[in-house]
Amino acid sequence: MRKLVLPVAIAALALLGACATATPYQAAMDASSRGYSEQQIENNRFRVQFAGNSLTDRKTVETYLLYRAAELTKLNGYDHFRVVHRDTDAKSRMVPIGGGPYSPFYDHFYLDYYYYGPRSAYYRTRPYTYDPFWPRWGYYDPYWGGAEYRESTRYIASAEILMGKGPKPDDAAYFDADQVIMNLSGSIVRPEP
Repeated sequence: MRKLVLPVAIAALALLGACATATPYQAAMDASSRGYSEQQIENNRFRVQFAGNSLTDRKTVETYLLYRAAELTKLNGYDHFRVVHRDTDAKSRMVPIGGGPYSPFYDHFYLDYYYYGPRSAYYRTRPYTYDPFWPRWGYYDPYWGGAEYRESTRYIASAEILMGKGPKPDDAAYFDADQVIMNLSGSIVRPEP
């Protein structure tokens, strides 16, 4: 039994270390995973997306999106692409950090003090239900007790691109796929095998 503990601990530590890194440049396995994905709209028009985790900054997510657009352009036999529409969404939430009391029921709630405050319906209806702690504390306050939270933000960049052949038009919305791949390849971090 003791011989099994060390390999399990090493595997858990390796898994934990893998979770504590920014999203590498990789294909997303499904809609909920992190990485790049694309959808063909027409023969030369695609919707490209890159979703990062909370450790991947906005600049990296947008760089990976442009790199994937250039790769996709070359894979389909085109020379340049035009960004028709581009957007970057930020999804933020508050997550608890160590040190304070922790409740498994409130680990990823949106911090809305109005819901828990003295003017809320929750507070006004509370005395009519049985609660042994009611006379002592009044109402549940997720901020009470020294709990600390930090903001965790994930970025998702998306673009609709239109591909073309021949020389790139003289317009800032067009990108030469070869130049994008050459210039951005130094900042692309691929997953470890």
